[in-house]
Amino acid sequence: MTAAAETLAHRGAAHEVTFGEALKFWLKLGFISFGGPAGQIAIMHRELVEQRRWISERRFLHALNYCMLLPGPEAQQLATYIGWLMHRTWGGIVAGALFVLPSLFILIALSWVYVAFGNVSWVAGMFYGIKPAVAAIVLQAVWRIGSRTLKSPRKVPLLWAITLASFVAIAWLHVPFPWVVAAAALAGALGGKYLPAQFAAGGGHGGAKDLGHAAGGYVIDDATPTPDHARFSKARLAAVVVVGALLWLLPMGALVMTHGWDGTLAQMGWFFTKAALLTFGGAYAVLPYVYQGAVEHFHWLTGPQMIDGLALGETTPGPLIMVVAFVGFVGGWARQVLGPDMLFLGAALAASVVTWFTFLPSFLFILAGGPLVEATHGNMKFTAPLTAITAAVVGVIATLALFFLAHIAWRTLPGAAAPQVDWIALAIAAAAAIALLRFKIGVIPVIAACAMAGLVLRLAGWA
Repeated sequence: MTAAAETLAHRGAAHEVTFGEALKFWLKLGFISFGGPAGQIAIMHRELVEQRRWISERRFLHALNYCMLLPGPEAQQLATYIGWLMHRTWGGIVAGALFVLPSLFILIALSWVYVAFGNVSWVAGMFYGIKPAVAAIVLQAVWRIGSRTLKSPRKVPLLWAITLASFVAIAWLHVPFPWVVAAAALAGALGGKYLPAQFAAGGGHGGAKDLGHAAGGYVIDDATPTPDHARFSKARLAAVVVVGALLWLLPMGALVMTHGWDGTLAQMGWFFTKAALLTFGGAYAVLPYVYQGAVEHFHWLTGPQMIDGLALGETTPGPLIMVVAFVGFVGGWARQVLGPDMLFLGAALAASVVTWFTFLPSFLFILAGGPLVEATHGNMKFTAPLTAITAAVVGVIATLALFFLAHIAWRTLPGAAAPQVDWIALAIAAAAAIALLRFKIGVIPVIAACAMAGLVLRLAGWA
């Protein structure tokens, strides 16, 4: 037995966590992980640190800080990391997969209801109220990430300049999202070298600083050495990279062989692979890129449908980026990827393909990159570009809010010659924003209230 294993066994003998016990918890987490990244991280902290005492506060935050440096959903990666730390590779795979699978199945079911019955009056009424709520939620994301990253303009003018430039680049110049990220990273690299004080002000995760502190007695505590499987090894790194490459190439090759490179499924796999590598700052950061590609370039769905999908993603457990499953389902349904006689199976396949290629990189980042990235904490050469990217993300998310507000602000009434301002929808959006920002009401209650308001207005003939 290795020294790390002996220490782990010595400290956790009284309540050693079996793989089966961990499996039950990760399955439970997949069904209760509401509230976005901050809420999901808070749930894991309460369960793993305070109640079950599987991992200490310091080790939990160390894992969280690492996951925040990666592209991808940090809460799902945190679950993968802790599962990997406790039960090696399969522990990480199980923890990360069970964080995603329940929401995938739920979203496939909800997406089917949406495409099959979305034109029913009461369903349309509920979504009439939900769309303004989603616009308000995106505005809340701008405020939340911006207040964490952007301090006083006098203290960090460069970060504010990056935010403004990214907003203009996306909203008016229509610069592709990857170029905005690359430019921000370059600005951060140069700024970290010549003006480091400007890039030392970027904040961490919004929910991390409020996590409680608990006493000792953990399965993995502060003094537990890093297990051998979490230490850097060239052979292990090579093995993970090779297996990861095969897990990408084999399904992509199958899609190309059966549907062609220009086929919808292959294009979805390639597009969402790129999206997965650009999700610095969370799901809201990559949504403008998904909007550009899925709505404006590939036309897999419409702008209003994208808003509806985001609403469904907000009300289901799992990472918010699972909205991509809705995009895949609607796109697969519209393109009839398996033919007109198998609409549901084709759409479900498209949702699964999108989910696979979106989350595969997240697993590889944890399993392959963990030992490498842990050595970079506090290194300005690494953190400054990420701080600059986060600043750019604020501007990018602001453009998403602008897109959504534009979609709800105007409506064309039957028989009208031109679109008219929809004051009712704007009023719902304003009320939702006040509820979220001023009174700190949760996302799900706000969406539910707006859905009911939309239903009542539609049944009354006012919307």
